[in-house]
Amino acid sequence: MNFTIRKAKKEDMPQVLALINQLAHFEKEPEAVVITVENLQNDGFGEHPAFFCFVAEINSKIEGIALGYNRYSTWKGKTIHLEDLIVNETSRGIGLGSALLDEIVKYGHQLGVKRINWEVLDWNEPAIAFYKQKGAQIKDEWRVVHMDEQSIKNYISKL
Repeated sequence: MNFTIRKAKKEDMPQVLALINQLAHFEKEPEAVVITVENLQNDGFGEHPAFFCFVAEINSKIEGIALGYNRYSTWKGKTIHLEDLIVNETSRGIGLGSALLDEIVKYGHQLGVKRINWEVLDWNEPAIAFYKQKGAQIKDEWRVVHMDEQSIKNYISKL
């Protein structure tokens, strides 16, 4: 099947959000997505974009995305974080995930980054196998740490 990988455009964001919601259902957190199409359009396509996004398109329909952003490592320097690599359930197994990951790695190489990082759920065995097959290292000894909006508010209220 023929597909195209390209940089996302502002008008792609409704389809991008649909894939984000599909991922949230897969990860058993459908209520966690609060972002809107407008958020994506404003945050990704302004004067200082907060993220970059590549899309996989088949017959003018977006079937996959790779969304990331620039980071800085005190150990390595410039890095990028791959926030999500999503392929529509109905389009898996035809190479979209590989092509999207290829595009992220090429983009990172062009930027001269020293590392590309992302997370994967420990129960997502197909994704873990895919990433290992691509040469990624799974850092089992590291734990993801985050503060959600309520945790931030609670923290600030105690200052």
